[in-house]
Amino acid sequence: MQVRLASAVLAVSTLVSGAALAQDKTLVINSFGGAYEEAHRRCVITPFEQETGASVKITTAYSADAFAQLRAQQAAPQYDVIHFSGGQEIVGAAEGLLAPIDAAKLANAGDLYDFAKANIAKGEGPAYSIAAIGLLYNSEAAPKAPTSWKDITDPAFSEHLVLTDISNGYGMLGFLMLNQALGGDLDTIQPGLDAVAKLLEAGAIVVSTSPEIQQEFAQNDAWLAAYASDYAYTLRKAGLPAKFVQGSEGTPASFITANLVANRPNHDLALKFIDMTISKSAQECFANALRYSPTNAKAELAADVAADMAYGEAGVKGLIRFDPKTIEANRASWVERWNKTIAR
Repeated sequence: MQVRLASAVLAVSTLVSGAALAQDKTLVINSFGGAYEEAHRRCVITPFEQETGASVKITTAYSADAFAQLRAQQAAPQYDVIHFSGGQEIVGAAEGLLAPIDAAKLANAGDLYDFAKANIAKGEGPAYSIAAIGLLYNSEAAPKAPTSWKDITDPAFSEHLVLTDISNGYGMLGFLMLNQALGGDLDTIQPGLDAVAKLLEAGAIVVSTSPEIQQEFAQNDAWLAAYASDYAYTLRKAGLPAKFVQGSEGTPASFITANLVANRPNHDLALKFIDMTISKSAQECFANALRYSPTNAKAELAADVAADMAYGEAGVKGLIRFDPKTIEANRASWVERWNKTIAR
């Protein structure tokens, strides 16, 4: 009887250990779909699976949707690592949805620029890529290469200027930077709105999506648009002579972060995934594939790739992060004022 009992206990113990091991070897993450998700697989997910023997389950969910899921599931979250590009990690950390990260547990943390890891101990995951917002221009048709955000208001561009609706995240950042260059700030957006009204009167157009920008450059003789650095590469792949420059007043940035979800059992494995995400090789891969700026100071890029982004100590020095909490708190009223401005 004792032998049978011991055997039963051993069998149960083996099953439990096996289940725990299987659990420990599976990570659930979100990614952003399309070309991004393809690059995500190539740069991080597949190498991680090969190195660790783990399995990564991907749910395609953009930042706002992923954050809504995280909030709804806070008692039993589905994600081990969650990725954001709109600053949701700040709110998530404050609400206890994200776990603090000990930098000592990330072998590559020491290679990150300080801004990319500033608040990981508070639960705000490290930024592993930056979508830098600057000036995209037609290098063949434009009468000059822009150098300043104020060049958006130059009459030389007038009817060849594309503005992006602030319902678009990149459009919002570009607008806020123009507003700041013209004397406004997050408490006062009227200088930017006044400028937009004048630009529309002079012939500028407003679009809402990335494909519309490409259409304007390809079909409607657009010369200038404020948008993300990676899109200049997209336009060139489509055969268009597009270049990216950082405005002299600064470069608004969308931080893409990898965050450790609280109340999950796989923290050690999740930290290994985050560590690979911030590695030199992964960030070089993202930069080459998508033209996102690396936050690992050791990342090395070819000159033609580096030209498409904010790169290196000098490039990232000018990055500006408009407070995501302030943007979110004012988004509805700002969009309402914007819509009234463009409807005149």
